[in-house]
Amino acid sequence: MKRLHVHIDVEDLQTSIGFYSTLFSAEPEVVEEDYARWMLDDPRVNFAVSTRAGSTGVSHLGIQVEDEKELAELYQRLDSASGDVLDEGTTTCCYARSTKRWIADPQGVDWETFLTHGRSTVYGHELGEMDQGQTESTGCC
Repeated sequence: MKRLHVHIDVEDLQTSIGFYSTLFSAEPEVVEEDYARWMLDDPRVNFAVSTRAGSTGVSHLGIQVEDEKELAELYQRLDSASGDVLDEGTTTCCYARSTKRWIADPQGVDWETFLTHGRSTVYGHELGEMDQGQTESTGCC
């Protein structure tokens, strides 16, 4: 089953965690110094906030899948859509290891499509950060 992904850049993480925890009636499952994520079932969404962008507002939207079959189906849809597809392959981003591709909609809104393989101890590799023993690509949202 697929899950909608929403990532919002925020100015104050703790205030945002308080607001969204109240709104969703749930605490985030991941909290780092610059990032928090809720995996909600009602509504079914992977909702994340972070302070990394230096700006505020919706960062990007996405569709998260649960297995390789769903990922292959989603990648076929991307290949059929109008627009350039960025294939990141296996990467570390948002404190998770994932396989992902990106596309922008006709208005320029970035859409991330991905399968998560597990947690990471770092946000991503953009600052030379690496998980122990990890050699995947260096892309990140």
